[in-house]
This record gives sequence, C-alpha cells and structure tokens, in this order.
Amino acid sequence: GTQVTVEIHPEDSNPQLIKRLSLGKGRSSVPLFHHTARKNTPSLPKTMTTRFFPAYPWDKSSLKSMPVDLQQFEKLDAYALKVTVKNSVEELVKALLKQARTDLEKVRAIWMWICHHIEYDVVGYHNKSQLSSKPRDVLQMGKSICEGYAELFEHMCSLAGIQCKKLSGHAKGHGYKIGQTFTGDSDHAWNAVYLEGRWHLLDSTWGSGSVDDSFTKFTQRYNEFYFLTHPALFINNHFPDNSNWQLLKPTLTLKEFENNMLHNSNFYTLGLLAAHPETPIIQTVNGKASVSVDCRPGTLFMFKLKGTDQHGLMTLKKHGMKLDVYPQKTGSHKLEIFAKPSKASDDVYQCVVEYVVECESVDTAMSFPKDLLQPVGPSWFSERQGFLRPSHREPVLHTNDGRCSLTFTLGKDISVLTSLHTDGSSLAEDMGRRHVLQIHRGNQVELKVHLPHAGSFVLKIYSKKRSDPGNYDYVFNYLIRCLNTEVKWPAFPQSYSKWLQDYEILEPLSGRLPANRNVQFKLKMHGIAKVLVQAENTYPLTQNRDCWEGTCNTSGCREVFVMVHENANHSFYSHVLKYEVETQ
Repeated sequence: GTQVTVEIHPEDSNPQLIKRLSLGKGRSSVPLFHHTARKNTPSLPKTMTTRFFPAYPWDKSSLKSMPVDLQQFEKLDAYALKVTVKNSVEELVKALLKQARTDLEKVRAIWMWICHHIEYDVVGYHNKSQLSSKPRDVLQMGKSICEGYAELFEHMCSLAGIQCKKLSGHAKGHGYKIGQTFTGDSDHAWNAVYLEGRWHLLDSTWGSGSVDDSFTKFTQRYNEFYFLTHPALFINNHFPDNSNWQLLKPTLTLKEFENNMLHNSNFYTLGLLAAHPETPIIQTVNGKASVSVDCRPGTLFMFKLKGTDQHGLMTLKKHGMKLDVYPQKTGSHKLEIFAKPSKASDDVYQCVVEYVVECESVDTAMSFPKDLLQPVGPSWFSERQGFLRPSHREPVLHTNDGRCSLTFTLGKDISVLTSLHTDGSSLAEDMGRRHVLQIHRGNQVELKVHLPHAGSFVLKIYSKKRSDPGNYDYVFNYLIRCLNTEVKWPAFPQSYSKWLQDYEILEPLSGRLPANRNVQFKLKMHGIAKVLVQAENTYPLTQNRDCWEGTCNTSGCREVFVMVHENANHSFYSHVLKYEVETQ
C-alpha cells in the first residue's frame, strides 16, 4: 500500500527538496536517499545535515553516537541470539522483529544476530574469486568477509524498513603496521544506519570477533564497541572513501588518518581517555622516550618494549600512568601498553595502545636491575594497601652516602616485610632483608636502608594483615641509586621473632661490631623484666625510662647476642638480636 515517487533531474540542475515519504500507519516518515548521476561520486543522502556532526577530536563524553542503555537491551539481545531461522533472509528478519518495536531495537536485534551467527571466512579471504557476498549466500554459509557482513546488514535493515548504507574505505585492522600509508582500492566495508533523525556508524565484522596474526583462525568474541560508535572514535581505524561519511566536522584527511594514533577498542572500553604523545612513532631524546596515558581512576598498567618490561620506569598516577623507556639498543622498538581495571577478578591485561620507539643513542647508565617490578614507586594502589603519606613520592631515590630513610603512615593492622635486591651475587636473599631496618612509632613506619656497595638496588615492600597467619603480599618497590664507590655499609643486626615490631635499636645499628672493643648498647623495649648482652662474658643492661642501656666488651668472641627475660619469675632468656664480631 506504499506509494513511491521517483524524480530524475538533469545533472546540472538543482532539484527541489525531495518530499518525505510516508510508510503508512504509525510509522515515522523516513527521508529518501538523494542520488545525483555524477560519475565516481558515491551518493550522499539528503539526510546528511552537518548540524548533527560531532567535532573532532573526541570530546570524551560518550563511546556511542546516541544514548544506548545496554541493560534495556538484555531481553532483546537474549532473544536475538536464540533465533535460528536460516531458510531465508526475509524469514530471519521477520523472526527477529517480533521482539523489536523501535527502529533502534530493530537495528540492535539485526546487529546481535549477525555478530553472533556469522563467522569471518579466513579461507574465503585468501580466495575471494570463489566468494559470494550476496546476503542469501552469506546466510546459508554462515560465514563471509567484511563485504558480506555489510551487505547482509544493509539488506536486513532495508527489510525492516530502516535506512542503511554499506560504506567502504581503509581500515587499520588486521596486518596494520604503525606508520603505514594507504593507497589503491579500499580494503574494508561497514555500515551507516539512520536512527532518530541522524546517521550512525557500526561495523558488524569487527563486532563479531577477531583473526589471529597468521590470518588462519577466527575467534568469535563479541565486541560492543563497534555498535553505534561515536564518529570521532570510529575514525580512529575506519577511513571511508567518501569523507562525508566520517560524520565529523571538520573531516580528517587521509594523511591525518595515517599519522594518527591507533587506539583499539580496549582503550575506550577500559575507560582510557588519551595517550601522549599523539603520534605513533616516537624519537628518543638522549636515549629516553616518554609516554603517558590519561584515564579514569582505578586502572592498572603494564608495558612491553620489544617484549620485555626491563628497560623502563613506569609510575601509576591517580588519573593514569607515566612511562619513561630507555632502549638499550639503537634502532626501532615496538612499545606496547597494557591495562586492566584494578577490580577485575582475573589478571588479564589488554593491549590498549602501541608505539614505535626510534632510538638513535643508548643511555647505558639507565639500565635497571632485573628485580625491578613495574610500576615503580608509591601510588594510589599502595595507598589502597595501607601505605599512606609516603615521604618519597618519586620512584627513584638517589643517595650519595649509601643511606636513605623512607616513612609511611600505615593503615590499621598492617605488618610490613622489606627486602633489598641488586643484580649479581653480591646480596643473598637473607642479607637483602638485613640491609633494611624497620622502626615503628605508633602508626608510622620508618624504613632505614644501608647499601652494601655502590650501584642500583630495588627496595621491595610487602604487607599482610597482622591478624592474618598467611603469607606477605608484594605491594610496590623503589629504585635506589648510589654512585659513590666508597660506600660499604654492613647489614643491620639479625632479629628474632621475640623482637617486637615497636622495639627500636638506637645503638649499635651496625650488625658487625669491632673486635676487642667496648661497645655501647641502647635499645628501646617495653614489657621486659631483664636484658642481657651475651659475648665472651654476659653484660646486663639497665633500664633508663623506656631504654635499656649498657656496655659490652667484644674480646674473645665471634658473635654477640641480646637476650631478654620477659618475666622476672621465668628462669629462661629469649634471643632477640644477633651481632657478628669482626675478625682481627
């Protein structure tokens, strides 16, 4: 019962505005496509009013080009996935539309069905002459390449009474190399649909899954990002043959498209907002290249430079991360940045952005110890684990005399474990623990570090709930650097389990005592009945307020022990500290 009017005009005349066409009862009127007969110019619908076009770059408002409530689609999505009609496209559309009322719902049902029921044809891609992109054939085969996805989508929409157009152009998809140029024929196809008075973009090929690097295996993995994607994000990896179909104002040139950063869909779905620099190829300056990412709070990052995270320094910020990389070879290096939400139950990081780092000269001084873990330094993440108000917010500490001290305010019920690491065999694991001394005062902890020699060291910090019998969990680490080759600090004394967290050694701090000397002891301890220092002879310490003080002679012994009598009625002593005595 629909009437259609077709007008044909001479090429040079300006046709009058074409009347809108009514599709009968209860349907909103749909603007017609307006075709001009000029050669080599893809047709543009009359409905392309730039009034609705968003500006480039992206304004960070929404990932979609119209408001979409995915929760409201849950029932419709579940229904669309269960539809199994395969005998004809017409029957399939009829079945899908049973649960769809609005045009948006119709497009959604078609989108969901195609993304979950059509596979990418990796074999057909390599042998396109045998391939049909006709909607009927795509439906029967259950697989196709992008051309077939786009044609099926367009045909199903037209059967549903929705304006849809197949678009073609260049895409930064499989096999794309950073910095490559696009020439010749277009290599990808997608769609535009007309909803609520404006055009919207979608790509059901990319919505359905991805292919592996060798282009031999397709993995069906639904991707919501490519449904009604905001045009300023879609242009990131889709460049239409006709620039009007960018749906942007102003439009980008092919050169700008080629030079722009490629942010894949993970970048936006993880809530990331921007990456700097905004060019994909970075030149090092004096052997260093810097990258930063802006995001919403609560995102964790990692990176790989040529497959390893050893040649960089990454710090977490509240709203993102900052990374300095120092390639240790000249030439081109692939830099990948990965991210995941901190609340994610799994430990899977998704690749969000890639760079190529061009290195002309190497800064050999900036090689890092193998034990250094990324990110480095304190952050919102260490705060969340109970390490508040750090005295040193930077990831690297420089010390000239080989000593440094860090303080934190600790959250409730937190027990701390620390260790010091360096490359080579100069520092065994048990000695690494003894080069860091913890001093607790109320809810404050001070970490005193005495380096055994010059070089680069990693200070690792672990924690657990004091009431928890379990193991300590790694929280964060610092890089400590010392260039002074004369530095040679001995370890702190060894402590035993009876040495309580809030006890404090005032002197001697060195775990190695001189031979044949009188050594002054001063220890802060509470709740103790008696303290003895055991050398060749036994020397009692006397209590002076909250300190135990006294002198011990180191003649004739190799080790000195501090022992405590916890209760005056007990006859036995407990070891709390052990010192070594230098050999003569």
